[in-house]
Amino acid sequence: MLLQAYQSNPAALQDRIILVTGAGAGLGRAAAKAFAQHGATVVLLGRTTHKLEQVYDEIEQAGGPQAAIYPLNLEGASYKDYEMLAERLEEVFGRLDGILHNAALLGGLTPFEHYSVERWYQVLQVNLNAPFMLTQTCLPLLKKSADASLVFTVSDQVQQAKAYWGAYGVSKWALQGLMLMLAQELEANTPVRVNSINPGKALTDLRRQAYPGETPDQVPLPEALMQTYLYLMSSDSRQQNGQTFECSL
Repeated sequence: MLLQAYQSNPAALQDRIILVTGAGAGLGRAAAKAFAQHGATVVLLGRTTHKLEQVYDEIEQAGGPQAAIYPLNLEGASYKDYEMLAERLEEVFGRLDGILHNAALLGGLTPFEHYSVERWYQVLQVNLNAPFMLTQTCLPLLKKSADASLVFTVSDQVQQAKAYWGAYGVSKWALQGLMLMLAQELEANTPVRVNSINPGKALTDLRRQAYPGETPDQVPLPEALMQTYLYLMSSDSRQQNGQTFECSL
């Protein structure tokens, strides 16, 4: 699904509490800043503390609501770590109005027969197991919202399988399936809607790894794609459930 000429209200996310994974760089950083600019209190979750602190400072300097920082290495985090995160969020905020699952590992482009088992586990842990555990432990917080949005980040892989993309490609297929399943499960008697977003081309570290020969000035900056992200986290998308949204300029 492609949004046509959507323009967010400056206060579209006023008083909403949104958790963003991979918030230290790329699309996660851009989304966190855009959410804060539109009134949300953002929980910045990522592996590298100093990157999260930079985003925190940028939000503060722009006059956004005070963000929260929660460093967590998704590759090594256990289920107990996610339970502790959910407990802390409940103590501080009492609810969540949205989660953007953005953090991901590429793992390199490798023929299947040469793909290492260690890398396979590593990529699936970050790209699939982490979103599962985070969603499950934080679902009670989303249900406390009057209007909660759960967004999974997928890729072109869900439209057409591509050779050599290994665990990354598999993880995006799996996330799309998880989104569709949850959308059906939560549609009745909960305030939680579930959708996915395919950002397409964006100038991020992961994109540079995947396409090292690509000319950077031909790839949009993450900030240019934020209207779709803002739509999905705002009440404007309240009726959307089980949909995949494409970013386009």
